[in-house]
Amino acid sequence: MPVKSKAQWRLMQAAAHDPAVAKKTGISKGTAEEFISATKAPKKLPEHKKDGGGLYANIHEKRERIAHGSGEKMRKPGQKGAPTAEAFKQAKKTAKMKSGGVSLSVGRGEKLPVDRGAGLTEKGRQLYNRETGSHLKAPQPQGGSRKDSFCARMSGVVKHASGDAPRAKASLRRWKCPGW
Repeated sequence: MPVKSKAQWRLMQAAAHDPAVAKKTGISKGTAEEFISATKAPKKLPEHKKDGGGLYANIHEKRERIAHGSGEKMRKPGQKGAPTAEAFKQAKKTAKMKSGGVSLSVGRGEKLPVDRGAGLTEKGRQLYNRETGSHLKAPQPQGGSRKDSFCARMSGVVKHASGDAPRAKASLRRWKCPGW
């Protein structure tokens, strides 16, 4: 009988190779080996797909398969199953983030200096939103659910920072978080 899922495959592998697992699960070594021999090993993801791949990774992979004689053809724009212009626009945004994200600086007026509370200025939020498709909003120091969430999140950043985290501390003060 073939294995039905990757989890079952791993369980049968463990039972076949570890007597303690076989005893604990009640699966005999012979039964586990029988399951394994009736099943092909589950397909492993290529190295570049471990993080999910993406549009450009899929295109690159398909071009490689075509070059090696798979007989496939690239779809033309507008054909069913072909990536849309919107898909390329979204992929472009995530590709930027993988290469280091949006460059923001204090000198260009996109971030506030630490002595003025750190954080982004309106100009910086607009740039970031334009580049990434995000919807960052202005700080909410007067209160509300966004303030509570921000204070909880940034307090954790400060606690677990390996250094002093002056920008995080300054932003906590700017949002008027309790204890800062």
